[in-house]
Amino acid sequence: MGSLDSAAQRAVVRALGRAGARVGGPDPWDIHVHDPRFWRRVALGGSLALGDSYMDGWWDCAAIDELTARVLATSGDEQVLDWRTAALATASRLLNLQTIGRSSQVAEVHYDLDTELFAAMLGPTMAYSCAYWKAAADLDAAQRAKFELVCAKLYLGTGEKLLDIGCGWGGLVRHAIATRGARAVGITVSAPQRDWAAEHDEGHGGDYHTLDWRDRRVAALGPFDKIASVGMFEHVGHRNYRAFFATAHRLLRDDGLLLLHTIGNEHGRTDAWLNRHIFPNGALPATADISEAVRGLFVIEDWHNLRADYDPTIMAWHANFMRHAESRGSAMPTRFRRMWSYYLQTMAGSFRAGCRNQLWQIALSKRGVRGGYRSIR
Repeated sequence: MGSLDSAAQRAVVRALGRAGARVGGPDPWDIHVHDPRFWRRVALGGSLALGDSYMDGWWDCAAIDELTARVLATSGDEQVLDWRTAALATASRLLNLQTIGRSSQVAEVHYDLDTELFAAMLGPTMAYSCAYWKAAADLDAAQRAKFELVCAKLYLGTGEKLLDIGCGWGGLVRHAIATRGARAVGITVSAPQRDWAAEHDEGHGGDYHTLDWRDRRVAALGPFDKIASVGMFEHVGHRNYRAFFATAHRLLRDDGLLLLHTIGNEHGRTDAWLNRHIFPNGALPATADISEAVRGLFVIEDWHNLRADYDPTIMAWHANFMRHAESRGSAMPTRFRRMWSYYLQTMAGSFRAGCRNQLWQIALSKRGVRGGYRSIR
């Protein structure tokens, strides 16, 4: 082993040691290296190389979720942030990586994948966002509780018209109609999602469209009494935050409410590996990004952090995914299986760490709720 390789190995081992992890150790968060090229690759390539080398089978870890949580919780930001992630964060603020022409890229790479995979992973609700576990014992109940929490925070009433921006497979739309007697419209940039939602509407009367939020045809579907956006804002982009809220403002009646459900962090950064393999052109907002973007348009009535609920949500998805992968056997390529397992576990760990990703539900009104907004938890 050359001097550069030895130095690279020492650097990675030190970083692991700060997190209480070892190379070849007995704990589930310890790593086991199978290819000596791993050390230089990770030392030079940061988080992108770490994920890619896992996909390539160069290392293993029984509990990547816990390893991630420990590394993030014990490392300073300057030690976790590699140059590719830093460059991505800068580019996302200087350039518009989420133009309407590029909006379908994330659907093509991720959301348009085999619906069988998502059905197996997400369960009956087909909800692909943080669940609400306060009084729930399983994933399905927690997702339905999340739908109800969104409706409650919107004060959604019988006959009111709801727009779900980024409706996915339509779970919130169906819930709002079935439990609240609302009229509901869902828009998504994924045609397969829209088609699945329409085919599985089961007579609820949901109205589903393949439209970007900026499409002028959305206005013809309104105006709306309430608007929800659950797990979509991560694809809006820093350069478009103000336009997003201005659009919602135009679509919403003067006494209406907007509920924004989004991942965020205090740095407004997205990991380079996730951007390459899972969510191209993604961008996480910081608290300051949102407060500045709504200035003069909306009153922030309530800001609820559900970070602790995302860890069990993603770990439930991971367990479902691994069962599905096992059932598929050789029909699921090994590299794809490792990529998805790594994605889900590192995401769970990032929420478990506490100092990194957050999950926010933000209730907004155009003029302030008369008599005050009642926070709901």
